[in-house]
Amino acid sequence: MKYTIKGTIDNQHKAVFQVKKNNISFGVIKEQLHLPNPLELLLGSFAACCLKNVERFSQILNFEYDNATIEVIGDRQENPTKLIAIDYIIFIKSNNVNLELLHKNIQKFGTIYNTLKEMCEITGELKLIDK
Repeated sequence: MKYTIKGTIDNQHKAVFQVKKNNISFGVIKEQLHLPNPLELLLGSFAACCLKNVERFSQILNFEYDNATIEVIGDRQENPTKLIAIDYIIFIKSNNVNLELLHKNIQKFGTIYNTLKEMCEITGELKLIDK
């Protein structure tokens, strides 16, 4: 599979990339605090990957859930600049989920998860929220 993303920036610091029919703006200077920076977008992709797999494996592992929420913390090194660690917690509201099995599947089959674990340390856990 191949993916195509197009992005632009102008001399007024307006930066945007297009994914399918969606325009996603991002910050490129410190004053643009209301916009996500590229690292936050990367961490958002990680969060989306994990949550997508909650949905995917709810079908495969045959469990129901009301909702799932993820909190992600990225640790950025300054020199040289790079992401060095990701820590996350996924909260799932469910009565019949095998958290250990779901977590193993998220770790094994997440595209973004697998890409980032080659470049930085990833730690995380799943927590059950009772219905």
